[in-house]
Amino acid sequence: MGLRTDSLLIHGGTDGDAVTGAVNVPVYQTSTFKQDGLGQDRGWEYSRTGNPTRAALEKLIADLEHGEYGLAFASGLAAINTVLSLFKSGDKLVVSDNIYGGTFRILDNVFNNFGITYKIVDTSDPAKIEEAIDEDVKAVYVESPANPLLTVTDIAAAAEIAHRHGKLLIVDNTFLTPYLQRPLTLGADIVIHSGTKYLGGHSDTVSGLIALKDRELADRLYYLQNATGGVLGPWDSFLMIRGIKTLGVRMDRHVKNAERIARWLRDSGYATRVYYPGLEEDPGYEIQKKQADGPGAMISFILDEKYDYRSFFSNLKLITLAESLGGVESLVCHPATMTHAAIPADIRKEVGIADELIRLSVGIEDVEDLIEDLQQAAENSAKEVV
Repeated sequence: MGLRTDSLLIHGGTDGDAVTGAVNVPVYQTSTFKQDGLGQDRGWEYSRTGNPTRAALEKLIADLEHGEYGLAFASGLAAINTVLSLFKSGDKLVVSDNIYGGTFRILDNVFNNFGITYKIVDTSDPAKIEEAIDEDVKAVYVESPANPLLTVTDIAAAAEIAHRHGKLLIVDNTFLTPYLQRPLTLGADIVIHSGTKYLGGHSDTVSGLIALKDRELADRLYYLQNATGGVLGPWDSFLMIRGIKTLGVRMDRHVKNAERIARWLRDSGYATRVYYPGLEEDPGYEIQKKQADGPGAMISFILDEKYDYRSFFSNLKLITLAESLGGVESLVCHPATMTHAAIPADIRKEVGIADELIRLSVGIEDVEDLIEDLQQAAENSAKEVV
């Protein structure tokens, strides 16, 4: 029978171990596998090429994204690197104008050296996607909601435009996870996750995942995965499967907390702007409602100039200043000097990544404690009036 998402989180992929009856997929901590004779393996040869624990995770992400094929990597950037390796010199990508700084860095400082270029556009406007596509463009690459300004792209519209021109649509679904959004069902060709974030959920594992439907494209990506070797190890694959089992209950609490905090920030007087697609006034609100089952738990906001943003960070007591996001604990970061420091200052300024911009990954703590921490940090960072 077809399982719904909450059941797939627990029983999707490879459900248990057929050999021993273990409820959890075992950690196959081995580098190689015995062969019964020349050319006679038992389905496994070498753990870079394939490992049963990693294969269980790969099938799980494919099931959750309503795809057919999944691949697991040592980090989100290893997954991105593999997808970008599909392209060759002279190819161009259309890219969302606010994306993770690491994605920009690998495009600008690595693949640019190989003649693979990019064009940054506001993908929340379908007309701008259409306008940016020319003969050299081979794919449209979007994050929705985007990092760090939570810009929402209409994925179905982007897919229609890309496919009408014979291009791929690649979607980074890290911020929402397949619990809230399933881009393959909206027309995307490839979905990427930093599994480090919500999927793992406990800030203890670094991983990257890809899901897709097309067999030929999956074969090309599998070849690149095996050839370049940035695979996820069996222990981390086990941790990812374990983390995913509680994704639904965690995301429900994450989102509930984030919706409360976003409204508090909007009305508090501490922020001049709040970026969150769960607010009715947000430009992406209607599209977000249409294509996803919730707004997620990432919030960005501009701290009012009456408060010193440097002091704000140092005054936080419960919320942790750190890179990353999506763990059970609330994390805050300064995009201009942390996650998006690789993006040149002029581009940051153009897209709205100001020095006063603060990105908040809302955890699952008591929401009143989180609000009290944000309030006292702001109050204690107030600038002296001269």
